[in-house]
Amino acid sequence: MLRHALVEHLIFPASVKMNIRNALMNDPMQSKRRAMEVAAYACLDSAHFQQLINCFLSNDYRLAQRAALSVSIAARQRPDMIVPHINTLVDMLPRTDVHDAVIRNSVRILQEIEIPAELHGKVMDICFAFIQNREIPVAIRVFSLTILDNFSKIYPEIRNELGIIIEEAMEFEKPAFRARGKKILARIKNQKHS
Repeated sequence: MLRHALVEHLIFPASVKMNIRNALMNDPMQSKRRAMEVAAYACLDSAHFQQLINCFLSNDYRLAQRAALSVSIAARQRPDMIVPHINTLVDMLPRTDVHDAVIRNSVRILQEIEIPAELHGKVMDICFAFIQNREIPVAIRVFSLTILDNFSKIYPEIRNELGIIIEEAMEFEKPAFRARGKKILARIKNQKHS
């Protein structure tokens, strides 16, 4: 069995069974420690991971919100386990009936993994819409910038549009967007000269 840093710090004996839903909902406030414990447990096998995904997809607004952070942590620890759920993450992006944490953690994961080619167009369209809508929380927009920057390596034809959108938005944007935008603009300019 592969050992992962998160799992090593929070080892669950085979005899310990966690009810992921209860673990996420029992505390009055969400804690990072609890999110990490749930993620570590989910990383132990695909059945546990599926339980976490089921919570993430729940119609219970608060449960889905709390599961989102654990999904993000687990995906970082075990990217192999999130691969079967990439379509699910992409399907969450255009939804308006879920907590922002669900969208934010979906784009956070998508910026760090290889997205299947058949989803490229859909994800690019959504991310372009996100970065141009200042009503969308800045973290979602910043992660979307990174996804589009990643796609620009595959589809250089989007660089110009991405660069124009960033340049036109810079003076009106929050610091996180400006910081990420500057890095991407510098990369786009370097690619034009190379």
